Amino acid sequence: MRIAFLYIAEAYQCYHGAAIALELAARPGWDVVSYHNDPEAPHHLERVRAAFGGPTMHYRRLHRSPLTRGLQRLRKLGMFKDLVMRDNAAELDNYDAVFAVEDTVAALGRLGAPHPKLIYCPHGVGDRARGFVPQVATFDYVLVAGEKTAARMLAEGLIREGDHALTGSVKLETGARIGAYATPLFATPAPTVLYNAHKEPRLTSWRRFIEPMLAGFAADRSRNLIVAPHVKLFRREREAVRERWRARSNANVLFDPGSDRSIDSSYATIADIYVGDVSSQVYEFLATPRPCVFLNAHRIDWRDDPSFAHWHLGDVIDDPADLMPAIRAAPGRHHLYRARQEEMARVSLGDASPGAARRAADAMTKFLSR
Repeated sequence: MRIAFLYIAEAYQCYHGAAIALELAARPGWDVVSYHNDPEAPHHLERVRAAFGGPTMHYRRLHRSPLTRGLQRLRKLGMFKDLVMRDNAAELDNYDAVFAVEDTVAALGRLGAPHPKLIYCPHGVGDRARGFVPQVATFDYVLVAGEKTAARMLAEGLIREGDHALTGSVKLETGARIGAYATPLFATPAPTVLYNAHKEPRLTSWRRFIEPMLAGFAADRSRNLIVAPHVKLFRREREAVRERWRARSNANVLFDPGSDRSIDSSYATIADIYVGDVSSQVYEFLATPRPCVFLNAHRIDWRDDPSFAHWHLGDVIDDPADLMPAIRAAPGRHHLYRARQEEMARVSLGDASPGAARRAADAMTKFLSR
C-alpha cells in the first residue's frame, strides 16, 4: 500500500500527522512518503521522528513550476497550494491514498489526481465554522479526535457513518513526547500566562491587546508571560520584523513569533493561565483544566454562537483595561468553569489514553483494506 502524507501549508501541520506516518511506516507492506511545501518541514518531521524513535522516513519537497516558485517568493501572498498540487498531481496520482491535515487537499482530484483515496485529519479541534466547510465531504475517510467534531460533521452531512474514526488527538500525543525534553523558559519560577492570538483579522485580539498586555506585565512582574500567537501571524513577515518583536522579550516576558516551541504544544503544556481569542489551541491547553481568559476585541455577540463555545470556559473581556484584573482573578474564578472545561475537553480531544497515532493508523489500515 502506497500512501503520501501531504503537508501542503506551513510546517506546523507536521505535528498533526507525522506520528501516524511513523506508525504506518513501521508496519510491513506500507510505502510511506511525506511531501512538503514548506522547506522547513523536514526539520519538524525529524523532531517528531526522534521523539517517537521512529524508522527512517522518506521526505520529498513538492515540485514547483517556475511560475509557482516565482509566486511563492512573494511571501505575503501565501503558499499557492492549488498551484503546487497541480504541479504534483501526476506523481501523487500514483499513490493508493493521500493523507492531509488541511481541507484544501479536497481539490486534488479536480487538479489532476483522481486515483488516490483522500484521508483527512483536521489540524485542530475548535468550534469555528471554518472547520466545517463543504470540502470536507469530498474526502473518502476522516479521522477526528473527539465526538464533538464527529457529531457536527455528521449533522452537517460532511462525513458518513462507517467512513470516519475517532482517534484522540495526535497533536497532543506528539506534543507530550516532545515536551518531555523541554528546558525551563524563565530564570525565575512564577505563574506563567500564555497569550495565543489568532491570525484572523476579524477575530484576532492582537492589535487591540498586545501593547496593553506588555505594559501590564512590565508593571507587574509577579507572573511570567509567553507571547506565542498563531504562527501565520508572523510567518509571512520579514525576519527583521520578527526580530524586533523577539527583542521585546525580557526577564518575565518571552516573545515567540515562530520557533519550534510555538507550534509543538510545549507552551500549552507548561502554562498556568491561557489568554486568547479563537484558536483551537485552547483545547490543547485544557487537556489539563486550568484558568482561561478570552478576549473579545471586536465586541462580537458570541453567547449563543456555537463558533464561540470555548468562550464559555473562562471570563470574557472586551476592554484592554480589564485585562490584568481578569488575569489576576482567573485562578480564583476557575471553579466556576472547571466542570465545563473537563466536559468540553473530553468531547473535543476524545480518547486521552496513549496511542492516538496507532489508533489512527489502525483505522486507516482497516479502511484501505476494504
